[in-house]
Amino acid sequence: MTQTWKIAAGRAWRYLLSPALKKWDTRNWLRIRQIECWESHLSIVQPNSVLEISPGSWSSWKRFNNYTAVSFPDFNICSDALSEQFDVVIADQVLEHVEFPSEAISNMRLMTRPGGWVMIATPFLFRVHGRPNDYCRWTSHGLRTLLVAAGFAEDQIWVDSWGNAICARAHTRGQVKAYGFWRPMHNDPEYPMMVWAFARNSPAGTHPLPSDASNHERLNDVDKLNI
Repeated sequence: MTQTWKIAAGRAWRYLLSPALKKWDTRNWLRIRQIECWESHLSIVQPNSVLEISPGSWSSWKRFNNYTAVSFPDFNICSDALSEQFDVVIADQVLEHVEFPSEAISNMRLMTRPGGWVMIATPFLFRVHGRPNDYCRWTSHGLRTLLVAAGFAEDQIWVDSWGNAICARAHTRGQVKAYGFWRPMHNDPEYPMMVWAFARNSPAGTHPLPSDASNHERLNDVDKLNI
């Protein structure tokens, strides 16, 4: 009788939870705003060719038809560059793991066609996670400075970040959190969890990106350039 009751109770509990479980959002809480921003940007740019540096199995960008990937250690972005150029070159959650990030970005620029884009995302307030090593963190200002040092014109760079103290506190134990049941998505610039940048491989003065504009306004500006 006791076993029968346990089975019945378990079934009843699963039945009661099933509507809630269907609403559980499995997206990575840290990266929701970054991926939304990248999706918007790519929908405007409509690249014909994409190169991704060391993509993980979770990469969101493998869906492009003309997609190429190169990975460490066979390809070392700090010292290697393909002879081919691409409309978009992506390093998503990679830059913190390279020993010489300025050289890495310089090589990404070499592989980006004129008028094409380098897209970088990297964590800031997140635990050290060596795969195989973890070297650096950058704020939005730091990432912009790094891109300028690697040869990009300052007015061809757009940076952004997202995070808040609640998200930072939740990740002090290291485990990446799913968005789940509507976790807080407000942005507090003093607690950036994720930092990202778009850099256009164009000479300074061609048409500056409005760094103080909203993402929507900036994308409209890019759309007008028909690139």
